[in-house]
Amino acid sequence: MSFEELISEIKKGNKRAERSFFNKLRKFFFVLCLRYVKNMEDAEERMIDGFFKFFTTINSFTYKHDEGMYQWIKKIMINECLMQIRNKNFFSITTVNELYDVSDQDKILSQLATEDILKIIMELPVGYRTALNMFAIDGFGHEEIASELGISIGSSKSQLFKARCLLQKKLMENGTEYFKQQSK
Repeated sequence: MSFEELISEIKKGNKRAERSFFNKLRKFFFVLCLRYVKNMEDAEERMIDGFFKFFTTINSFTYKHDEGMYQWIKKIMINECLMQIRNKNFFSITTVNELYDVSDQDKILSQLATEDILKIIMELPVGYRTALNMFAIDGFGHEEIASELGISIGSSKSQLFKARCLLQKKLMENGTEYFKQQSK
């Protein structure tokens, strides 16, 4: 069944269609939530809350195409994650005493798997990780990030800059370690 057909059935109250819809999309949105909240249990809870919100407001949603549907659910999921970050005061402005000068080592970085990179992103401080996710991965602008997180635009830009520097350093460290293990 297509997403359009599933949404039509869900609007009619079909619980089997709701379950099928959830099963088709849960892994994708779990990973999205995990990028924000870091903890697997929290990510699962945010994802479930996001789907619940989607299902309870589905009658106000008009299906036009899959991409629009993904974007709408994605926005719900990100908002659920940001609510947790704000409510638990997880977000704080983090500083780094030094900026890292990392040379370009494409060969080393190309050895890292997607899972390795995701794990490294999850190790970033909450402020860095949140700004990086929102800007570089989910396409938010600095004004929107600042508004959503209750920080200044300058803080958003600063957090993103520092996140990129620290991420680059961690990627190179992990890539170098991986490269050494593979060449033994």
